[in-house]
Amino acid sequence: MEGAFFITLSDQKMGRSTETFNKKEREKKKFRKQQDKKNRSEDRKTNAVKGQSIENMMAYVDVNGDITSLPQEPGNRKQVVAQDIHIATLRQENVETEIIRKGTVAFFNESKGFGFIKDMQTQESVFFHINAVNFPIKENDKVTFEAEPGQKGPNAIKVIKTS
Repeated sequence: MEGAFFITLSDQKMGRSTETFNKKEREKKKFRKQQDKKNRSEDRKTNAVKGQSIENMMAYVDVNGDITSLPQEPGNRKQVVAQDIHIATLRQENVETEIIRKGTVAFFNESKGFGFIKDMQTQESVFFHINAVNFPIKENDKVTFEAEPGQKGPNAIKVIKTS
């Protein structure tokens, strides 16, 4: 029987014993993670600040209209009608941004229809979708575009290929 290969019973047991060892190690690791998570949860519960008194949560307005944690002296108090209180935010002035920006297509995924343009001036990556482009586009194309704020950062719109 030349060239025959035999697997002995002891070889098979060795393979199984390492699998069992690895399985036990994984179970120990999983158990340790569960214990750590349980300990962190208990620490959060014991260190939580609950049941503060109403005095600790109160805020007062002083003579100048600033919010403080200390009540005002009885002689300095004024009667205020709730309808007279106006809460508003300051009006933000419209900041003009660059209308047309220049850049290079740094990445484009043709199958998913999106990519990124590297802005020449700011060197930031601006996301674009194929719907903002009305010509065939590929990486390293020079383009001009307008940027608008998106959920995760600026989005390029009105992308136009330049020479």
